[in-house]
Amino acid sequence: MWNDFKQFAIKGNVVDLAVGVIIGTAFSKIVSSLVNDVIMPIIGVLIGGIDFTSLIFRHGTAIIKYGTFIQTILDFFIIAFSIFLFVKLINKLKKKEEIKEEEKKTDATEELLMEIRDLLKGDIVREK
Repeated sequence: MWNDFKQFAIKGNVVDLAVGVIIGTAFSKIVSSLVNDVIMPIIGVLIGGIDFTSLIFRHGTAIIKYGTFIQTILDFFIIAFSIFLFVKLINKLKKKEEIKEEEKKTDATEELLMEIRDLLKGDIVREK
């Protein structure tokens, strides 16, 4: 059983997953700071300094904190949009890298074809 566990734990997928979780946690802190420390104060100024978290509804002894719920929904949309922009940026950079790789492959193919052409020209000149 121990050997099976070691094989499972050492597999690349588990290590990749662990790295993804660690990076995701760090990225989550960055995005949370962006939302709480940069974006929300700007939105607060734009909408007149309204703090949604203080909005409550009292009914008898029950307190419904619907402002916190609104704030959480707003945070979700801001975080989702931030991640969307980040993924879009990463995909754009990947695409540029893929284009460069494709150009390198094309250049190598063209060079090889030019060499073949030059060799064939040399054979044709020698035959004449």
